[in-house]
Amino acid sequence: MSDDADRPRKTLTLTRPSRSAQDENPRRKRSGARAKNAEQLERGKEKTGRMPQAGGLRNDSASPAAALADRNRDEPREPDKPDELSGGEDTAAFIGEPVVEKRRRPLSAKQAEVFNVFAPCPQGLEEALAAEMQALGFEDAQPGRAGCGFTADWSGIQRANLYSRLATRILAQVAQEEIGHEDDILDLAYSVPWERWFGAEQTLRVDTSAIKSPVRSLQYCNLRAKDGICDRLRDREGARPDIDTVRPDARVHLFIQGTLATLYLDTSGESLFKRGWRLDKGEAPLRENLAAGLLALAGWDPAYPLMDPFCGSGTILIEAAGIALGVPAGIWRPFGFERMRGFDNRHWRDLKDDARTRIRTQLDTPLVGCDLDPQAVEYARANAERAWLTPDTIRFEVGDARTMEPPCEPGWIVTNPPYGDRMDQIDDGLWRDWASNLKKHYAGWRLHVISSDMTLPQQLRLKPQRRTPIHNGALDCRLFGFELVASSYRDA
Repeated sequence: MSDDADRPRKTLTLTRPSRSAQDENPRRKRSGARAKNAEQLERGKEKTGRMPQAGGLRNDSASPAAALADRNRDEPREPDKPDELSGGEDTAAFIGEPVVEKRRRPLSAKQAEVFNVFAPCPQGLEEALAAEMQALGFEDAQPGRAGCGFTADWSGIQRANLYSRLATRILAQVAQEEIGHEDDILDLAYSVPWERWFGAEQTLRVDTSAIKSPVRSLQYCNLRAKDGICDRLRDREGARPDIDTVRPDARVHLFIQGTLATLYLDTSGESLFKRGWRLDKGEAPLRENLAAGLLALAGWDPAYPLMDPFCGSGTILIEAAGIALGVPAGIWRPFGFERMRGFDNRHWRDLKDDARTRIRTQLDTPLVGCDLDPQAVEYARANAERAWLTPDTIRFEVGDARTMEPPCEPGWIVTNPPYGDRMDQIDDGLWRDWASNLKKHYAGWRLHVISSDMTLPQQLRLKPQRRTPIHNGALDCRLFGFELVASSYRDA
C-alpha cells in the first residue's frame, strides 16, 4: 500500500528533527512503486543483518516427553475462529538482548541459527512456563511479562511448539529497533527477509500490541508493518500476499515497548491452547494451557489421584491425563511452521516419532471428575475420546460435589467451580454444603480452587495456605490452596 501525501504523520509523541536536518537527510519516500535498483543501492548503504537468518534443522534434538499412538494423521481441528490475541496486552513480549548481527552463510541442518524466542502465556503462569522450558532443555529461559523468553535454534522452536503445555504461542524474534516515527516501522518490516518463510502466494495476518508506548494508533502501526512486509514481497517476488485474519498461512506480531519495536514470526499458527481435541465445550470452560497451569501451580504429582468435582467439559482432567501419560500437548494438531518455506518434513516426523517411542499406555492412579450437568459430562467423555484416551483413563460421572464421597485414597482436588456471572444460577448454600462435605470426608486431600471471588475462603470457612494471582481471560482470579486436615475441624 502506498502512502497518501496528505496522511497525518504524527503518531508518536516524540521530538521531530528540525526542518534543516530533514532537508539535509530527507526520508526516503514510500509513495508509488519503488525503483528497484535505487532501493537496492540505498539499502546497501545501511547495516545488514538486523536479524538472525533462518537456519537449517538439527537432527540431534532430544525429546523429553512421550505420546500415545501414531494417530495424528487424522488430526481433529477446532472450527475456524478469529485469534483472541490481536491488539491486546496478553501478547506483551519479553524484550531480551538485542539480536546479534551475523554474516550471511549457507544454511544447513548443521549450521542452525539461534533466535531470541518469546512464549506468551496467561498472566500468573510466567514462572511455571519458565520452569517448563528449562525442563525441555532451554536452560536460559527466564520469566517476563505475561510470558517467558529464551533462545533456541529452529529445531528447538519446533520442540517448544510440540511439548509446551503452558505457552500460548512460540514467537521467533526477527527484528528489533528503536523507532521515532511510524515510517520507521515500515522500514523495519521491509528490512526483514520474509521471503525465507513465506511468499506472495500465501496469506498473511499481522497483529500489533504495545505497553508504555507513546503511539497514538495501534491500528496505524499495524498498517505500517503490514505495508513493509507486503512491499518487500512485491519487490522480491512481483506480488503482494493477501490478508486473511481468520486462518492465515503466516502470522507476524509487532510489539512496541516504549519506543522499542520488535517483530516476531509466529511459528505456532493457531494458539497452542487449541490442542485439537476439545470441540464440545460446557459453560465458561478453561483454556487448555490454563488448566495445565493450574495443575503445575497446585504441584500435582501424577503418582497421586486427582479429582475435579466441577469438571464441566473435562479440560483439567484431560490435561492431567496427558501429563501423566507423557503425551506432548501438540501431538494431535498442525503448526504454522509446517506451512513455511523450507519446512523439513522428515526432521519434523523424526521429532514426533521420537516422542511416541516413550509412550505410557496406562495410568497408575485414578482421575475422577463429576458434574451436576449430564450434558457437561457427555461433553467431557467426547473430548476425552477425541484426545485418544481410553474410556477407563478418566472416570466421568454425574454427581454433586456437596454429597460425593472420596472415590479413592487421598490425593489432589483441582477445580474451576462457578464464579462471576455463573453464580446467578447457583444455590446460595453451595459453598457451605460443599465445605461441610470436604471437612467430613476429604481429610488428607489437597484442595486447589480457582475463583474471581476473593471471599471464597471465608465462604468455605477454610484458611488458604496460598493465594496465587492468575488471570482467566480478562478475570482477575486467585488459585486458593488448602490442606484438608481432619484434626483441625470441628463437626461441620
